[in-house]
Amino acid sequence: MRIFYYSLICNILNLSSGCKRNCQTPMKMSATLGPLKIIKQKNAVNTGTVIFFHGSGDTGGGILDWVKFLIGDFTSPHLKFLFPTAPLRPYKPLNGEMSHVWFDRYDIVPTVPEHQETLASIDVQIKRLIDGEVANGTALNKIIVGGFSMGGALALHTAYRNVPGLAGAFALSSFLNNESSVYEALQSPSECHATPFIMFHGDHDTLVPSAWGEATYKGLKKQGVNGEFHMTSQKQSSPSYDGKKSFDDFLETTVFTFSILQC
Repeated sequence: MRIFYYSLICNILNLSSGCKRNCQTPMKMSATLGPLKIIKQKNAVNTGTVIFFHGSGDTGGGILDWVKFLIGDFTSPHLKFLFPTAPLRPYKPLNGEMSHVWFDRYDIVPTVPEHQETLASIDVQIKRLIDGEVANGTALNKIIVGGFSMGGALALHTAYRNVPGLAGAFALSSFLNNESSVYEALQSPSECHATPFIMFHGDHDTLVPSAWGEATYKGLKKQGVNGEFHMTSQKQSSPSYDGKKSFDDFLETTVFTFSILQC
């Protein structure tokens, strides 16, 4: 995980050419989701599902390893946990290099437009994933989506624009663009407004400043969505920023999850 975040920051900051050569890995573009990691419930049937989206450049297996690092092996009597992997696609903030990202960005700042083409593409993939859970017997209002960094942004797009009627959403160190299509979608009455959310953000995050996360929280609240924003002690945008604090945050998110799903 630490190597991945070094590679990400190295490319974003456009450091020495030697650094960039070490960071680059030849990859082939994919139009579909990568490997899916699943933590099954203890009981025969799950009454709820939690879908956790990783950050840019990571994988479902990578973010699952982080969760296990914090809390050890875990399972729930009633909940199934899904950790999908984003497709491989060119990523503009990495000078067009291939990366596991949910959607492309014109830049990692909230003032630019969203990349609508890749958002539309991932919408289809995520809706198909959720539809599969519903087809297997899990009610839509028993499914929670969440994620870290870009994964958190995807969770907000999913809950408040793409798939109305979900149980809840959570986002860790995440933000929406100022003119996000999420805010536009929320201007029309829909089931999305009934979906609560919780956000966590580091107070010294240098890659994704906390002000961006707080602005997202306020933007969602302005549109009538019920949510919470929690500032944490963090010095970098990484899910391994502070083991103890990350552990506390994850537990609070888990409590949020169980309270919504009433498991």
